[in-house]
Amino acid sequence: MNQLEQLKQYTTIVADTGDFQSMKAFAPRDATTNPSLILKAVQKDEYKPLLEKAVRDHARKSTGEVIDRLLVAFGLEILKLVPGRVSTETDARLSFDTQGTIDKGRALIALYEAAGIPRERVLIKIASTWEGIRAAQVLEKEGIRCNMTLLFALPQAIACADAQVQLISPFVGRIYDWHKKSTGQEFAGADDPGVQSVKRIYQYYRKFGYKTEVMGASFRNTSQITELAGCDLLTISPELLQKLSESERPLTRKLSVEDAQTANLQRLTLDEKTFRFMLNDDAMGTEKLAEGIRLFCADAVKLEKMVEALR
Repeated sequence: MNQLEQLKQYTTIVADTGDFQSMKAFAPRDATTNPSLILKAVQKDEYKPLLEKAVRDHARKSTGEVIDRLLVAFGLEILKLVPGRVSTETDARLSFDTQGTIDKGRALIALYEAAGIPRERVLIKIASTWEGIRAAQVLEKEGIRCNMTLLFALPQAIACADAQVQLISPFVGRIYDWHKKSTGQEFAGADDPGVQSVKRIYQYYRKFGYKTEVMGASFRNTSQITELAGCDLLTISPELLQKLSESERPLTRKLSVEDAQTANLQRLTLDEKTFRFMLNDDAMGTEKLAEGIRLFCADAVKLEKMVEALR
């Protein structure tokens, strides 16, 4: 078996792309999108018709509403190709707006349900800010499942689990990027700080019996992926899925519930003050969360301009 086939024995594979063709090639169970991936996709000739149709069919609606329908249009196409779930992201400009995020999550789910898709097949992606986590807590109680993104630090993961969210997406590659830039060092294998962060979160969840799923995200190389074999899910770009499918090197399970039980971890209780202090105390987590929100906001604005140019 190639490495991708071996990995599928231990971990659910998720496609991290807005490109439908790559989903057909690698047969993932789920798929995730974000503003940057959708922006990249609609600039390709094969996906421009989705953008044009969304603008044409909803000409009298606001730009924000047109984009919601574009995001859902991508999601509907993706759900024709994957047997599981698709993740659709809320506007990053709502990252510190609890009620706004709740409203957006409800609106997106309503569009999917109007198209005949049950809410169980959709994950609403929300930034892992304190306000975003509170919004997810409300949505989860309504049966709207959430995928908490831009997650870089353990206090974010703990707060998400305490809120009983469906799934978190801790970022591996962006953590690696920060440490590489700040230290000037290269990291590989189990020494990679991004890998270590996801491993610690996975162990914490399984040691203390949380049901929230852990989906490692934002990979820079296949070593980061293979070191997390056994994680609940891994969302992987088409380029790295291709590399895994071309390698026949042996792959072993690295994360398991049994090993997590023996991890030397202390259970923490976080209120808002403790959450904010612990996150503030983590320079990498603070910087990458802020940067991630800024980047997603910038791409959302670019997408809006593309919509407005077609009106």
